Formats: sequence, structure tokens, C-alpha cells
Amino acid sequence: MAIEAPGIAGTPVAATVTAPLEGLVVIDLGHVYAAPYATMMLALAGATVIKVEPLQGEHLRVRSAVGGPSYAFAMLHSNKSFVTLNLKEQKGKDLLGRMVDRADVLVENFRPGVMERLDVGPQALLERNPRLVYAQSSGFGRSGPYREYAAMDLSIQAISGIMSITGFPDDAPVKAGPAICDFSGGAHLYGAVLTALYRRERTGRGGLVEISMHESVYASMMSNLGAYYATGVDGLRTGNRHGGLSVAPYNVYEARDGYVAIICESDGHWAKLLTLMGRDDLLGDPRFTVTKSRVAHIDEVDALVAAWTAPQGKEEVFERLRAVGVPAAPVKTLGEVTRDPHLYERGMLQDIEHPDLGRITVPHTPILFEDYGRPTPRPSGELGRDNADVYGDWLGVSPEELDSLRSEGVV
Repeated sequence: MAIEAPGIAGTPVAATVTAPLEGLVVIDLGHVYAAPYATMMLALAGATVIKVEPLQGEHLRVRSAVGGPSYAFAMLHSNKSFVTLNLKEQKGKDLLGRMVDRADVLVENFRPGVMERLDVGPQALLERNPRLVYAQSSGFGRSGPYREYAAMDLSIQAISGIMSITGFPDDAPVKAGPAICDFSGGAHLYGAVLTALYRRERTGRGGLVEISMHESVYASMMSNLGAYYATGVDGLRTGNRHGGLSVAPYNVYEARDGYVAIICESDGHWAKLLTLMGRDDLLGDPRFTVTKSRVAHIDEVDALVAAWTAPQGKEEVFERLRAVGVPAAPVKTLGEVTRDPHLYERGMLQDIEHPDLGRITVPHTPILFEDYGRPTPRPSGELGRDNADVYGDWLGVSPEELDSLRSEGVV
């Protein structure tokens, strides 16, 4: 099978529709979450993504032996081709160089300096192919005092300030539930790749582009930073209340069968909520009339709303609030989210048959092109599945040479 898009990039919407990134060739040396998420989005947009793994497999594939990570690996590697390559062997480095000669992008998220120590760092590869976009994601970047720090999502959450503002004020800091630093890094890496490609269109040259997970999450704390600069209070944890304590009600309230989030961004929202709660008697109460007053009496506000939501179902509360235009949402469980009809109708979630895991639900890219849609993803593959296609059909390695490389532990 030739390495061409959209042939290895899923089922096209229609023969006349070109995938947005069709023809782009990406060498994916990523592992775990950040870089693989970026390359997944590139693949689902039509790029030819060749995932290069060490002979034992990348970290997430190895971890999949314990169960859960096998689903994570499958969800992150739709539409990719899979090859093995030993970069500690000179012939492995030579093969990578030959791939880079024909590629547009190389993506990796090793600790800074790892690729240089293998003699396949950005300088060496850009000398071979000056049009190459070499995209690197790391925990803290290629420079600065934190450059050598080990980076996991938890450690980034800790050092970035995220943990200090997450949790309830009378308890210890806690991590955010999802791996927000990994995936924020991945999303920014995707943007970095496309930005660099746009520059290449104008200048004809590629180059090194990097993102830091640490830096990618700073902007997410805007409300909290605003409160810090305004009050000087450091490490303020507000639970489910607004991070800047500048909106009320803004909280998660218990219902009969779960929880519902309710936000009154404006005084008009509050008036509508009071009427819905049957508390028109409070419409002129100076404690609650404007946002500033409601924030000053936030405990009373939350008590009023909580008393109203408690006997109702979460969907009932949501529908009543939605009908009058008050921002709200039921708190869905993961099980509910994986069956969300909205995500299925838009094609963001799709059920596919996976060769190892059976029928599973996989996410698509959040980026939706109206004329291209979200074609059915191609399942992730076993380790080294596409060695013959990539090295043989695409790169021109003869069957005899490929057999020799296998016996030497290069692929």
C-alpha cells in the first residue's frame, strides 16, 4: 500500500472533496499524550502521519499492558501508519534521515537534548531538509532554569499554579481531573505546526518551532490571576465558585439525581432565576440586585439556589433554566458523555471496530471543516504494522534490505 493521503487517512466524505492537509507528510516520534494528540489532529485532517516507535513500542503502548492505556492509545492514534525504528543504531538514524528528506514535518516530545544526543536533533535534520518543520513539545521548553525538569501532567499542574487554585478553600490543593497540561500542550503544538507551515509557504524555509506545556496553560488561569492582582490573595481556592469570585451565582448545585451548574453572568439572569424559583419578593432586595452585592452575600445566594435545585432532577433543572435563558448545564458522568447524542450527531464521537479491542468509541478532531466533515477514523495498528509499506513502498527499501534491517534489530 502506498503512503498517500487520504488513502491511509480514513474514508473521504466524497471523491470530489480534498482533505485539508492532504499531501502533508508528518514523521511522528511522539509518546504518551501531548505530541500524539497533535499528530492525531493532523492525521484526521488528512495528513499522512507515520508513527515511529522504538522496537518495544512507545511509552503509552507499553503501559497498555495494564488495561486502560490501551484504550487511550487507540483513541490517540487513528489514521496513522506504524513503523518501528531503533534510533540507537546508525542504520536507524540513516533511515530516519531518509524519511525526513521526503517529509514536511517531524514532531517529537522528548526531553530537550535527547534527539541531539542521538545525532538526529533539529540542526542535523534541518541541514538535510531545510523545508522541514521540526516541532518539539516539552514540559518547560528548550531553555530556562526548568529546562531539565522531568515533566508529567501532575508536575506541570503543580508548578504552573493550577493546583494551588484547584479545590476547596478549607482543604488541600488538588489536581484537575483531566490531563489538561498534556492536551493543552498538544493543541498548542498543532497550532505551532500549522503556523510554521504557513511561514514556510511565504519564505520557503522550515525551521524549529517549540511549545512548552508549562507555558501553554498560563492563560487558562485568567480569572484567578485577575483576582490575585486585584486583591493580593495568593493561592485562593474557590471550589466550584468563580475563580475570581466576581460572579454569583456561579456554582454546582446538588439535585435529586446528581448536580447542575448554574451561572448568572448578568443581573438579568438573576432576575429570571428568581422568578423561576418563585422568589419575586427578592427582586428588589439590595443584597442581591447587582453582581457586586450578590458576591458580597455569596453564601446566601448559594443557599437560595441549592434549596431550589435539591428536590428536582438535574435534567429538569437544566431544561427549566434553558427555557428562560439562564446559563446552566447538568453535570454529566463520563458514561453519559461517551453516549452523548450531540457528540455523535456531529461526528466528534464515532464507534469503530478495533482489531484488538473490538467495538470502541473514539474521538475525532475538534476542528470541523464544513465541506470535509469528519470521516470515519481508521483504527490504530499493532506495533510495526506498516514497516513494509513505509520502508518498502514509500522509501524504496528492498525486501532483502528490510529483512537484513530486521535481523540487525534496526526495525
